[in-house]
Amino acid sequence: MTAADVDLPAPASDLQDQLVDWYEIHKRSFPWRETTDPFAILVMEVMSQQTQLSRVEEAWTAFLDRWPDIHSLAATRVDVVIAFWSSHRLGYNRRARYLHEAAVQIVEAWDGEIPEDPASLEELPGVGPYTANAVASFAFNAGGAVVDTNVKRVVHRLLAMDTADEPPTHGAVADVLLPPGRSRTWNNAIMELGATVCTADPNCEECPWQDSCRAYDTGDFRAPDVPTQAAFAGSRRQYRGRIVRALTSGEPVALDTLGRTVRVDYDPAGEFGRDWLCGVVNDLADDGLVELEENDVGTTIVRLASSGYDS
Repeated sequence: MTAADVDLPAPASDLQDQLVDWYEIHKRSFPWRETTDPFAILVMEVMSQQTQLSRVEEAWTAFLDRWPDIHSLAATRVDVVIAFWSSHRLGYNRRARYLHEAAVQIVEAWDGEIPEDPASLEELPGVGPYTANAVASFAFNAGGAVVDTNVKRVVHRLLAMDTADEPPTHGAVADVLLPPGRSRTWNNAIMELGATVCTADPNCEECPWQDSCRAYDTGDFRAPDVPTQAAFAGSRRQYRGRIVRALTSGEPVALDTLGRTVRVDYDPAGEFGRDWLCGVVNDLADDGLVELEENDVGTTIVRLASSGYDS
């Protein structure tokens, strides 16, 4: 499948540049993002399966202190590894056994060298397509698209896949979006977007794809893990928050300018136009959050209440 087969809302190159630029500024700091050591990354990916990253970080560091390479892990009794796993509350102890078995297999079959390609990685115990592509991407920059729940949610909303007659699979869309030769950065970036911005209750104002996102355009934020629209998404309460954030500089904003800032589908004469926006800002004014006035040419101006603006 190619970009021509997927109805992208913008050129793939534009989407790629926007997301990578956003990621370089907003990415969270994790120690495994500072290494390309395939053993360290394999350990992280196995640990993070169904486990919160906040719990993984401490355990990952302790694991590598105890077993710094594939040979030291393979030479350890499996019960010792399982005991470590359990003591760090990582859950699903069979993952510890799989990781140990994988270490033994790598030493015996590949002379201790972790393979670079996803197909070979999938031959390891407990390693499926997701983990194989993740290790190949983050260690060798040689993987395909890494598709987890976060990525499915992002691409689903970007394309409004629920409304498509014959929607492509999430993996096919992720593959089309993946820029050649940049799997390490790209997979980190799109997973980060889903984990921190395009969540079940999305923070669209922070999204680099806001102007292209069909879910944002329609207000329908359904996704595989969000079967019905989240109560907040697309609600009046959400737009009240957007308006307040748009005014936090303290500077007054013309009504139509404010409308275009908070909604990509704002049309002064349309369904979500001046009448709709006046209703929302009047509610905010009633609550003492904003102030309204008309300038010399009769344009409605909105500013935060008590913002200190000198008219």
